[in-house]
Amino acid sequence: MRSSIQRTLTSTGRLVSKRNHFPTSINAIRWSSTLPAAIKDITHPDTDVPASTQDKIARFNKYTVTTYGRPDLVLDRGKGCFVYDSAGREYLDFTAGIAVVGLGHSDDGVAKVLADQAQKLVHTSNLYHNEHAGALAEQLVETTNQHNGDKTPWASKVFLSNSGTEANEGALKFARKWGKQSTVGGGPDKKIKVVAFTNAFHGRSMGALSATYNPKYQAPFAPLVPGFVTAPYNDIDATLKLIDEDTCGVIIEPVQGEGGVHPASEAFLKALRQRCNEVDALLIYDEIQCGLGRTGKLWGHQHYGQDCQPDIMTMAKPLANGVPIGAIMTSEKVGDMIKLGDHGTTFGGNPLASAVARHVVGRLSDDSFLKSVQEKGKALKDDLVALQQKYPETIKEVRGKGLLIGVEFTKDPSPIVKLARERGLLLVTAGCNTVRIIPPLVLTQDQARQGIARLAGAIEAFQE
Repeated sequence: MRSSIQRTLTSTGRLVSKRNHFPTSINAIRWSSTLPAAIKDITHPDTDVPASTQDKIARFNKYTVTTYGRPDLVLDRGKGCFVYDSAGREYLDFTAGIAVVGLGHSDDGVAKVLADQAQKLVHTSNLYHNEHAGALAEQLVETTNQHNGDKTPWASKVFLSNSGTEANEGALKFARKWGKQSTVGGGPDKKIKVVAFTNAFHGRSMGALSATYNPKYQAPFAPLVPGFVTAPYNDIDATLKLIDEDTCGVIIEPVQGEGGVHPASEAFLKALRQRCNEVDALLIYDEIQCGLGRTGKLWGHQHYGQDCQPDIMTMAKPLANGVPIGAIMTSEKVGDMIKLGDHGTTFGGNPLASAVARHVVGRLSDDSFLKSVQEKGKALKDDLVALQQKYPETIKEVRGKGLLIGVEFTKDPSPIVKLARERGLLLVTAGCNTVRIIPPLVLTQDQARQGIARLAGAIEAFQE
C-alpha cells in the first residue's frame, strides 16, 4: 500500500483534500457498479475571471500569434491529476497536457532529476557524447525488447529528437532513403510513395502534415510534400491496392489519438506488415500518443502479434513527462542504413531531457504500473459505457485501450468541454465528434469517479 493525497466532493461540489490509501494496482478495489451522482452545479464559471487575469491575457495576446482558441484562465501550478489557475481554482485534469504528463503534474521524482541535472549540465549539442543520451537509447531498446513477450525482438537503434513532429519527420526521411537504395520498384526517383491513413495525425511540419489527412490542417499550406497518399484506416482491401512497389514507407498510429481514438485491428496491421515485406517498404508506427504505457502496454503495438511489428517507431509526449523530447526507434536494418550526416539535431538528446526520460521510462515500464493502467482503463471505460447507456441520445460510442479512451457523441461535443470545465473537469476533443479521456496514468479510483460525475453533469446541461 502507498499513501496519496486524494480529494473528495463536498455537498457544494467543491474539492477538498483528505489522506487516503490505495494500492498501486486497483485489482483489489471493487469499483461500484452504480454511477456516481452527476455534479450539476457550476463550480468554476467562465464568467468568474478576475480583471487582473483578463488584463494579463489581453497583454499576452497582443504579442502572441493567434493559433489557439483558449478559455480566459491562466494555469500556474499543478500536482498529480490536478491543475490550478491563477485565481486558485482547482481542476481535475483529464487531458494530461494532451497525453503528456503520464506521471502527473509536478511529480516529485521528475522534479528531483530536473533540479539535479540542471545544476550539472543542461546542453552540449551532439558534437560530444553526454552521460544520459546513449544510456537512454540503450534503455529504450532493451526495455522495448524485454516487453515484447514471446515475440522476436525488433528494436535496435535510437535517434533522439525534440518532439513528436520531429521524430515523424526523421522517420519519413529514413523511409525515403530506404526507397532510394531499394532494388524493388521503379528506381531511386520513383520509390518515394508514403501511405498514410484517414483520421491520422502525425504533426504540423510540412512532411508530417503531408501524412496528416485533415483538410483544415492541410489546405492553408498546400501544395504539400509530393508522394503522399491516404488510405482508409482499417480497410485492408483498399489499403493493399495503394501499397505498391514504388512505396517506400507506410506510417500509421496503432491506436489513433487526435483522429478520434480508433484502434487498428490486428488483421489490418498484419496485412500492412506482410505487404511492406512484399514491396520492400518500411512500416512506421507513430506511438507518440498511444505509447509509453498509455494503453496499458509499454507500446500500443504490443497488444498485437508477432506479425504486426514495425521497422520504425516514433515516440514523444510522455517520454520525459512534459520536458520536450522525442525519439525514433529503428530495427537493425534501418539503423545500419543511416550514415554519418544523414540526420541531425542541436537540442535532441540534451543531458537534461535525457536524464528525465531515463527516470520516466523506468517508472512507466514497470509491470505493476502497466497492469494498474489496464485495470483503471477498464473500470473507467465501464463507467463511460454506463454513461452511454444512460444518455443514448447523446453518446454514440465508447472505444479505446487503457487510459486512451474516446467518447464519441452524436453531435459536436465542443460545448461539453466548456460545460465540464465549468464543473472543474478539463477535457480535450478529437476528430469524429469525440472527446478524449486521457488523464495522467497515476489517476486514482476516487479521481476517476469524480471525473465521471462532472462529465455526467456536463452532459445533462448539454441536453437541456
